[in-house]
Amino acid sequence: MMLTRREREVLALLRRDPLSGAQAIADALGTTRAAVNVHLSNLGKKGAILGRGYILRQEHAVVVVGGANVDVKVRSLAPLAYRTSNPGQAHTSPGGVARNVAENLARLGTPTHLIAAVGQDPAGERLLSETQATGVRIDHVHRCAHPTGTYTAVLDADGELAVAVADMAATDGLGPEHLQPARELIGNASMLVLDGNLSSSALAYVLDIASAAGVQTVIDPVSVPKAALLAPLLAAGRPVFAVTPNVAELGALSGRDISHDRELTEAVAVLHERGVQYVWVRLGERGSLLSGAEEGVTFLDAPPAEVQDVTGAGDAMLGGFVHALLTGEDPVAAARYGHAAAALTVATTATVRPDLTPRLVEDALTPPLVEDARHAPPRRTT
Repeated sequence: MMLTRREREVLALLRRDPLSGAQAIADALGTTRAAVNVHLSNLGKKGAILGRGYILRQEHAVVVVGGANVDVKVRSLAPLAYRTSNPGQAHTSPGGVARNVAENLARLGTPTHLIAAVGQDPAGERLLSETQATGVRIDHVHRCAHPTGTYTAVLDADGELAVAVADMAATDGLGPEHLQPARELIGNASMLVLDGNLSSSALAYVLDIASAAGVQTVIDPVSVPKAALLAPLLAAGRPVFAVTPNVAELGALSGRDISHDRELTEAVAVLHERGVQYVWVRLGERGSLLSGAEEGVTFLDAPPAEVQDVTGAGDAMLGGFVHALLTGEDPVAAARYGHAAAALTVATTATVRPDLTPRLVEDALTPPLVEDARHAPPRRTT
């Protein structure tokens, strides 16, 4: 089923609110009701929606498993002075790597289930309510006895992260016994996304389900200590579609010291030998390196961006990457799509950009037209 870009946008809005009327969809997309009715008719003919009331055709969804917590972001109004008080601003919002990736996917129109653990407290209620409102399905989120996790980030005046403290006891306690009810959901996923915040036993349990069912899995190691815990689980007998480390995390995954590009590619080769099909290494301002076990290495430049807040950039990259793969893009094009989603995200103060849509990302990927001076109309002078 091939959908046009506009049809995908209409479908994304219907996934968020199946009761949306044609006029509401037209207003959201900046078009006419008549045009939306044509798109709805075409979606019906293609089987994407069924009958009246815009009942969506059932599809396998992406399943994202990992951390969900409350983000507390504190930004200094001036360059940070350490070991003393700094004037600044504070903001609280839903967060967590897995939760953020899930929201990015949902905003891009990909059906997405989140599996995570949150407390039975007001923070957990708010977190779930706000996550569900973005289109993420939360039926398999475990309500645990621990308080809902928090991630407190201190940002310098330029928006760069200075230090962060994470209280992830709820996620740490998510074990195989809590994941068992979602076994069928995981085994039928169109793609599985894991974050390294999970315990080793939980990661192993989910990886075994995915491996047995042939579900492609993408893993974000999250941090160097957690990458070290993940490393023993990567084995040729349990293949993984992709991992997305930064350089330090790649070193922990491969057991290699990395100081230059040759050591970088040697470390990537170690992961290919251990059953990882694609290794997408984030290189900060340099962009990224995408290595395929059969295709070789591609370096991708990071698109220009005015940085307001770096929090959530990696989650947007991963969400964009997975979304693009599921729409038929090859891994290199999907990585470029992820870069564009990240650049759009850091240009705002939001951890997940609230107006993120496929069209916004595709427009960011399209270079502006440069007028050819030889064919430009003559300038008027007065």
